[in-house]
Amino acid sequence: MLQISSKEKAAMAKRAEISKTARIAVLVPCMNEEITIGSVVKDFKKSLPDCTVYVYDNNSTDRTAEVAEKAGALIGYERRAGKGNVVRRMFTDVDADIYIMVDGDDTYDASSAPKLVDLLISERADMVVGARIGADEKHQRAGHAAGNKLFNILYTSLFGREFTDIFSGYRVFSRRFVKSFPALSAGFEIETELSVHASQLRLPVAEIALLYKDRPEGSESKLSTIKDGARILKTIVVLLKEYKPLYFFGAVGIAGILFAFALSTPLLIEYSRTGLVERLPTAILSTGIVVVSILSITAGVILDSLRRMRAETRRMFYNMTRTRAGE
Repeated sequence: MLQISSKEKAAMAKRAEISKTARIAVLVPCMNEEITIGSVVKDFKKSLPDCTVYVYDNNSTDRTAEVAEKAGALIGYERRAGKGNVVRRMFTDVDADIYIMVDGDDTYDASSAPKLVDLLISERADMVVGARIGADEKHQRAGHAAGNKLFNILYTSLFGREFTDIFSGYRVFSRRFVKSFPALSAGFEIETELSVHASQLRLPVAEIALLYKDRPEGSESKLSTIKDGARILKTIVVLLKEYKPLYFFGAVGIAGILFAFALSTPLLIEYSRTGLVERLPTAILSTGIVVVSILSITAGVILDSLRRMRAETRRMFYNMTRTRAGE
């Protein structure tokens, strides 16, 4: 028989107490999800009876808000188009101890919510990501599936291996994470920003594999493979510049130096043979590229120092944020 120590029993009791007394908010940003939003609200209220479901409507042209309200959700509105704008508004407006963010398309399993919450409490984490099992060609357009794999590989190589599904819309957050998160993105790239924020501040995070369902018949994805893919790639580049400037500008500088060396190699060979530099414009161009490359590397070093100062400031603000509402 498995023996449980008194320390583990005390920890379990504390987790149960926190889970019962914590104010849990389910945040559902959506647009034109009339077909699915009612089921999403009801399923989460069934899975977490004491939770409050907030549905923020982002310029829907159907009955999304009306259906959600009838199902028992509190309704909010954000007129600026884009999921990032909605999430920023929700994080600002809603006051709770534990936040669950989920899409309104009924592709995520609401019955897994208690498991995510328990993991957040037991690991004392700031974010738990529901990594999607089966989020491939079976459930998505081929372009979306390929894009997911590509961007996950790119994110891992640039920012670390904390996550295997950076685009999951099913996440649980601590109050401290939500109230210290800057939320600068406007669209579907918000999930990437959430992941990078956690990685930069080295916040305690966790990930759990969950089943991913097909959209119900008649429900359509708002994602555009090319348009949103380009925006996400742009966001990754911008975040790389902001969070790893030495990596970004250093790579540009080294690439410039290598290019200048390739241009000047024939000139050096010619000079060693004849003592003359006949292609003067090429020599001037190579010299200019080297100068700019050195400036780029220097800028990366300076900006990296500033980045560290900004990270320290964000970390201090994070540490000063209340972990529970009312503290």
